Order: sequence, then structure tokens, then C-alpha cells
Amino acid sequence: MNAIVDQVSQSVQHNCDIADARHGADFGMCTYLMKMREYYRWEKGLGFRDRLPKDDVGDWLSAREALWAELAEAEFGAVTVAGERFDPFDADGVNAALEPHALVYSAGLALGAKPHFFLGRLLRREAPLEGFDLRVADVELARGLSAPPAMTRGRSIFLRREALRRYLWEKLESWRWSRPDNAFGRAVACYPFESDLDAALEQMTDSELASAREHEIGEFLAGEQLGEAWNRLLLDLAQTPAELMARAVRDHLADCTRTLPMLVESGRDASIHCFAGNLTGMRREIFPGLRGAYEQWRNARDPEPLAAIAALGRRHWAELAAALLDLHRRHGARAAGPVAQLVAAHHL
Repeated sequence: MNAIVDQVSQSVQHNCDIADARHGADFGMCTYLMKMREYYRWEKGLGFRDRLPKDDVGDWLSAREALWAELAEAEFGAVTVAGERFDPFDADGVNAALEPHALVYSAGLALGAKPHFFLGRLLRREAPLEGFDLRVADVELARGLSAPPAMTRGRSIFLRREALRRYLWEKLESWRWSRPDNAFGRAVACYPFESDLDAALEQMTDSELASAREHEIGEFLAGEQLGEAWNRLLLDLAQTPAELMARAVRDHLADCTRTLPMLVESGRDASIHCFAGNLTGMRREIFPGLRGAYEQWRNARDPEPLAAIAALGRRHWAELAAALLDLHRRHGARAAGPVAQLVAAHHL
């Protein structure tokens, strides 16, 4: 069985390396160096508190960039499981073959239509809705430079606990530079990070995994509502500001449908702070009312403003998403401009 796992891991990692060769340099320099440092930590099996040897990291970085240069024109290879070969984007077929080995695989297109792959140990599997599959991965055996903690692909959701833990660690390290009084800092204060970092990080990871679960179920429900036409819209908007806007609209629809109601009803203060702390970029820009509702909740500890903005948001973002689809039907590949204008005019 170890030979099978090694073979699958190698074939998936090869495709991860090709994806990184094509898109690893797309990040800004600071983000790129931070991600490469944590990628080194993952590949070498180092703990979060282990000191990274500067010279070794530099040599590794040079070697990795040289590998990417060799792979820049390479084609993605088949994923091989026990001698059976699968198209690398056939996640359903690969996962069916991996089931006896307690592994989970995901493949698809991420932000900017960038190919994305990962392989991990299967922690658990759920069926929270009829005809719907949710897999939670723990230890990651193959991954790329970018490691999104959660993804929805068709009728399947993939949650990556290790990726989420690393993401929270990176945010914690960044916050500790100046320890600002912000939403993420308030989330940190809910856990015993000063006395037991490892235990606190485990607790926070489990809490935020629950939030990620609800968001991805919301994404699935949004996908059922919007249909395959939404994916065609994203492909035509790829690598434009309009793509970021459209993705933010759907994210807000998912959160107002599932994430926010769960957080409010369960009284998860730490996760509400963390949710607000992750409201950045385009998501923050087009939904200023959510930030206001968070501040009202923080000051009065009254859940009503958050519940109200979630209910309002469900209607608003669903109507706006439908309008974006209508624009795409009318404008096709030239929809980026009209989409950006419509979203800019309909902040909530």
C-alpha cells in the first residue's frame, strides 16, 4: 500500500509543480516569499516554531525556481492509482480509486482559472445534504504553493485541515508583528496562545473548520441556484477585476445563506471575530454594511444586526448574481466591463 500511496503522491506533486511553474510568480514579491517560506516548512516537515535555516531556504528556493523553469512548458500528467491512469481533472474517478487507501484528491481551476491540485489523508467523510459529498483532509501528501483551505467542485466539497492550520499560523505571525487592535486580534484573544500555542492553534483550527464547512455548503447551494452558467461567466471574466467582483458576490451569497446564520445562532464569538478579520479586499469593498453590523455586535453583543444583514444579504447577493448572469448572456466574453459597473453600483 505504501508503494501505491507514494506513486499517487508523486504523480499529483508533479502536476502541482507544473501549476506552480505556470503561476507561482503571479503573487507580489512579499506574498510570494512568505508563501515560499511556509511551503519550505511543509516540504521539510518542520514545526511552526522550528527556526528556518536561512542558507538552506535560499538554496531550496533557487532549486525550486530552477525546477519550475524546466516545467514551464510541460503538460499535466495522468494520476496513477494502482496502475490505473486518470485524467488529472477527473477528481471523481481518482477519489473512487483512492477510497480503499483513505486518501482524498481534488483538482480544478482556482482564481484566475489557474489549475490546482492536492492530495491528503482522509480524516472523515460526510453527506450533509442529499446527493452531496464532503471530504475532510488532514495530513497533506502533495500540494502547490497556493493551498486554499476549502474548495467546492461540482457536488463535492474538500476541506483541508492542515492547509487551514497553516493559513491561521501565517495570519497569527503577521498579526504579531504589531499586534493591532483588530478583528483577528480579538479572535486570537479568545484562545490561550500566550500559554499554549499548539493547543490554541488546534482549537482555532477546529473552530474555523466549522466556519469553512458552512461557507462551502453555502457555495454548493449557490451553485445549485446559479447553475453551470456561472462557471462560464467566471471563465470569461478570468484575470479581470470583474472576476474578483463576481467571486466576492458569490462568497457573500454563501456566507449570508449558511456561515453567518450558523455563527450567530451558535454564539461563536471567536469565529465571528475571525470572520470579520477575513473580510478583506473585494469582499470588504462591496459589503460595507457587514463591517458595520459587526461593529454593532461587538459594541452591544446583540446578534440582531448580524442576523439582519445576513437576511438582507441573502436577497441582495442572489438578485445581483442573477443580474450578472443576465449581463453575461447578453455580452458574452465582453461582459467584464458591464459586470464591474453593475457590482460597483450595488454595494450593500
